[in-house]
Amino acid sequence: MIPGMGAVATTLIAGVEAVRRGFAQPIGSMSQMGTIRLGKRTDDRTPLIKDFAPLAPLDDLVFTGWDIFGGNLYDAAKTAAVLDRDQLESMKPFLESIEPMPAAFEERYVKRLTAKDKKVGKNKCDLANQIRNDIAEFKTKTDRQVMIWCGSTEIYHEPKAVHQTLEAFEKGLVDDDPDIAPSMLYAWACLKEGIPFANGAPNLTVDIPALQELSKKMNAPICGKDFKTGQTFIKTVLAPGFKARQLGVSGWYSTNILGNRDGEVLDDPDNFKTKEVSKLGVLEHIFQPEKNPALYGDIFHKVRINYYPPRGDNKEGWDNIDIFGWLGYPMQIKVDFLCRDSILAAPLALDLCLFMDLAARTPVLRGLGIQEWLSFYFKDPDTAPGVYPEHDLFIQSMKLKNTLRHIMGENLITHLGLDYYGE
Repeated sequence: MIPGMGAVATTLIAGVEAVRRGFAQPIGSMSQMGTIRLGKRTDDRTPLIKDFAPLAPLDDLVFTGWDIFGGNLYDAAKTAAVLDRDQLESMKPFLESIEPMPAAFEERYVKRLTAKDKKVGKNKCDLANQIRNDIAEFKTKTDRQVMIWCGSTEIYHEPKAVHQTLEAFEKGLVDDDPDIAPSMLYAWACLKEGIPFANGAPNLTVDIPALQELSKKMNAPICGKDFKTGQTFIKTVLAPGFKARQLGVSGWYSTNILGNRDGEVLDDPDNFKTKEVSKLGVLEHIFQPEKNPALYGDIFHKVRINYYPPRGDNKEGWDNIDIFGWLGYPMQIKVDFLCRDSILAAPLALDLCLFMDLAARTPVLRGLGIQEWLSFYFKDPDTAPGVYPEHDLFIQSMKLKNTLRHIMGENLITHLGLDYYGE
């Protein structure tokens, strides 16, 4: 179930159908193409993750969702202009068969978009219960459900009193509290139905005590936020390398040009701030400047996103990195990543759906609420209170695979390796 059936959602759904038909490979999906080492290197046990863990097969996936623009998914995919025409036409009947439901939407949270098809209710409680009714209807047609937010970035806001307890939040729904964002309506409805919720945008959404309380109460896993796709993905690859080699960083300037609907929304300063906060936290947590002041204590980190319609979904992320080495001598690295935003995001969304469904079926995971082992997929991972997030992509990958080993009864991999060399 996908709130926001635009570029990412249509690319995900069309891609899954293409793989099911044998037209394409699920490139970029760890759940489908990734392997996992079991035991010692000499044991030669490296199955595909999808053959090791009891993940739902792609043939079993059914899609539904909500959107503010109306029309079917073929129309939405044509508007998004991510996939080429021939590929899109080959799946036209399938995409036309999926029509999003009217969405809960509030213009104050996404000022650059105007809804054509939205829910109407007397208050936010009414709207949230309409979403619950949609979920209940989908439950009659499916065995298990997962919700993943693929909608727009909402304006920046911080937790308020209404977010502190479930009781206060549910009273706020009835009182039509302005600090309850549309994404929170979906998350509340989802969690009340005992369904896992993943957040592909940097919105506050489930990063509040009220919905984290509900997640634990209903044994409905949560995770997120903000898919780690292009520029931030590159940062979480390069920054750990600099830190491992004890190379200093004096500045990291990042800018993007993006022409899709996401770029249009982020052209508003209030929405951009939500994204900026998500993207800025990565380097601070990797470099830990308070523990490495000589190397990272004076780093200047700048992030910019510029809306540039001619590029559409083909985002360009440009980084200038000023580093310094032995005796303080300066060096530079420049990265120009000409990427495709939704092509990178779609396999992450697929993996999250499958892994969150697995978490909901796993006793040692489902009652935890936050699924930190899925940090691999996010710019801004959720963690337990008082625990800093791990942003190093390689540690995140190890955490994910060790969690799979743990729930399947296999030994964890430490990479110590001394036993290969005798006593």
